Amino acid sequence: MVFEGLSAKLEATFRKLRSRGKLTEADVKETMREVRIALLEADVNYKVAKQFVADVSARAIGENVMSSLTPGQHVIKIVNEELTKLMGETNARVNFTTRVPNVIMMCGLQGAGKTTHAGKLALHFKKLGKRPLLAACDIYRPAAIDQLKVVGEKAGVPVFEMGKEDPVTIAKKALKHAEDYGNDVLIIDTAGRLHIDEELMEELERIKEAVKPEEILLVIDSMIGQDAVNTAQSFNERLEISGTILTKLDSDTRGGAALSVRAVTGKPIKFIGVGEKLENLEPFHPDRMASRILGMGDVLSLIEKAEQEIDEKTAENMTRKLQENSFDMNDLLEQMKQLKKMGPLEQILSMVPGGAGKIKDEDAQRGEEQMKKVEAMINSMTKKERMKPSIINPSRKKRIAAGSGTKVEDVNRLLRQFEQMQKMIKSLTGNGKKAKRMQKMLSQNMGGMPF
Repeated sequence: MVFEGLSAKLEATFRKLRSRGKLTEADVKETMREVRIALLEADVNYKVAKQFVADVSARAIGENVMSSLTPGQHVIKIVNEELTKLMGETNARVNFTTRVPNVIMMCGLQGAGKTTHAGKLALHFKKLGKRPLLAACDIYRPAAIDQLKVVGEKAGVPVFEMGKEDPVTIAKKALKHAEDYGNDVLIIDTAGRLHIDEELMEELERIKEAVKPEEILLVIDSMIGQDAVNTAQSFNERLEISGTILTKLDSDTRGGAALSVRAVTGKPIKFIGVGEKLENLEPFHPDRMASRILGMGDVLSLIEKAEQEIDEKTAENMTRKLQENSFDMNDLLEQMKQLKKMGPLEQILSMVPGGAGKIKDEDAQRGEEQMKKVEAMINSMTKKERMKPSIINPSRKKRIAAGSGTKVEDVNRLLRQFEQMQKMIKSLTGNGKKAKRMQKMLSQNMGGMPF
């Protein structure tokens, strides 16, 4: 999980800070020293880390903070605000103009996930009601064109390609094709490189001159650490990028690139890749990321993810079932499927306040395994047993355990938890506004999972 190490270190540092009553200047300096070390260990550029600590210290060593009743909380608030500022303060959107089509040029090193994220971006725009077209201008990497075709097919987006023709010619023809066929967004997948290559960089400059893109997005692998800054600087100097897409933010990465690239280039992070699926692309919100780093969660992103992934009719049906107190095992199985759509359990928990840093990888993995067990047990039940679990006697429990590869104790645990769940749901039934709001939250914002 991205920033897991940084989050854990900052949480430990601030826990000590909160435990103190009044703060001295020495306390703040010691805290800032630990913050600086944590940032450097997370692969944040050393100049960026140094400036960040200096900015926080200048604000924290002040009369308002020192004389506060909760000085520790004030310092954390300042760190949160400075982290947000460091990453761009506001969500930077794609620059759409009245021109049709709007051209977006993708660039970056080979292996950063450029082709995949061209497809993710196309799907993102398609969901917004646009008609994107992908253009295959990487003629050098083996199977690059085929990969873009596969990605385009999965996203339901057409791909323009001319084989091994000159990339500048392909870009021009793709632009003409988009104009003729009514595609309002053209996404150009350019050739990657293992390192900054003068010949290929000149090719990018020629493509830029030929199609005059509204956006030039640099795709950066978050796992390359300090090299991300050098890469961003080089591309920005030659192409004047308009923003970046950070990939692999779901992996076990230190994540320092997210805290360094914006500060070094002055160009915003516009999207982040948080998984392998085409749907795993999120607009970047600096304030939300700062909250996640500091273990404060990201409830807004969690709700947005639920609204995107959870089927509306299913949510409405679940609200009705909750109100009627008719929730059964079939509904539990359906809600588990809905929850899976939102992504890995670890990723969801990282958005819950206090979740990041407190949930270990092995705990999240155990949670995933437990969900699989529950799913297997419910699938081993008869239709009648799912609708009325109270009829499940000892012989039925043995059959369910054998059919699901679990133990009778696991079946007993599931039945106990389900009974407790039903009691909780029953306590929420009624006509009061508070009960209805709670039912809606359970059925929609968290995928209907009533626990």
